[in-house]
Amino acid sequence: MKRSSLQGMPAFTLIWGGQVFSLIGSAMVGFAFTIWAWQKTGQATALALVGFFFMAPMVLFSPIAGALVDRWNRKLTMMLSDLATGLTTVVVLVLYLTGELEIWHIYAIGVFSGFFQSFQWPAYSAAISQMIPKSQFGRASGMMSLAQWGSGIFAPVLAAALIKPIGIEGILIIDLVTLGIAVVTLLSVHVPNPTPTSDGRRSSLWKDALLGFQYILDRRPLLGLQMVFFLGNFFTSLAGTLINPMVLARTGDNTSILSFVQSAGAIGGVAGSLIITAWGGPRRRILGVTVGWILVGVIGYALLGATPYVPVWIAASLVGALFGPIINASNQAIWQSKVPPNLQGRVFSVRLVIATITTPAAMLIAGPLADKVFEPAMRDPGSAMAQIFGGVFGTGPGVGMFMIVLVMGLLTVLAGVFGLVNARIRNVETLIPDFDAETPAAAPAAVQDV
Repeated sequence: MKRSSLQGMPAFTLIWGGQVFSLIGSAMVGFAFTIWAWQKTGQATALALVGFFFMAPMVLFSPIAGALVDRWNRKLTMMLSDLATGLTTVVVLVLYLTGELEIWHIYAIGVFSGFFQSFQWPAYSAAISQMIPKSQFGRASGMMSLAQWGSGIFAPVLAAALIKPIGIEGILIIDLVTLGIAVVTLLSVHVPNPTPTSDGRRSSLWKDALLGFQYILDRRPLLGLQMVFFLGNFFTSLAGTLINPMVLARTGDNTSILSFVQSAGAIGGVAGSLIITAWGGPRRRILGVTVGWILVGVIGYALLGATPYVPVWIAASLVGALFGPIINASNQAIWQSKVPPNLQGRVFSVRLVIATITTPAAMLIAGPLADKVFEPAMRDPGSAMAQIFGGVFGTGPGVGMFMIVLVMGLLTVLAGVFGLVNARIRNVETLIPDFDAETPAAAPAAVQDV
């Protein structure tokens, strides 16, 4: 394969631009099918299962995917993931046009898509570490967050505006076009692969997959850092799964209000991404992680779940989302600085497992907890739960989901506090040396507990 001339930060910026288009298309599809699934079933469980069937295979397969990412050409691996996403869009389009699309098809396609997405994040993360200097890691993470959140500004509004004139089929076609742009930009750049540091013998795939686990287990501060995400992601995933059906239930299926709430969150995410891109993050990156989680819990979820007023939902969504890019960029910069590039595929995949393994469980819990417990209780003024909490929250559709979001927000705050008060986690940046630091060759792999 002919080597592309575009390299370094310009190459990363071109890839980033392609991802902006692709993410807008994907987010438009996600918004359209949120409305489709809610109108078809009227249950939070159905929306939760869409996320579950996407996340579960991605989490379960990630260790193997990470080992393969460190063996394979990373540029081709990223393209494989993108093309698989395009194939799922084509399948959904055909089923929809023929009138055969059912909710279980979305679940099955989610499994397929999640499998291939397990390659994308470790491949992109590891490739970025090789493409740009360490001093730019924070800004690059900020730019990736900007792409993700920026798509969220336009996608809900565009999807809500276009879903009637062009239909879901038109939105699916837009997604295919934007995906094509992402693939073309990826073809235009050089993505380096790390130099293997071995004696030429290749260990088994299973051993390579387990190496990522061992690497993190041997470095307890890094493990503790990832446990903060383990807890925070569980609480916010459970709450986040319910926000869309909660807003729809409380507003009589008003898709415009839902698009405003989603777009406000995306605007906050873009603002946070711009801040971290220009700033580069706090000098002590761990503070960006821990304090960020606390603020997300207080503003992004607890405040949103504590009030029935649409302007407050919009404000809480906007301000709460602002801290997400700061959390992720600070965390990513820590890991990219500490883990050698030739191990990043495996280690970053295990990071994904530890941080998000609770997400599918949260999605499974969220739907039944809302549909079977809190929603029925808070819709019935005579129930014991309504008698206790109705005076504070009121009763009616969506109230039970609001209560769940509030509680999960407060628990998210505790996850951030846990990372802040734990000395091992708080001092991770000094306890774990950078991968390119000059250290004695015989230095132990593990770090003593603090």
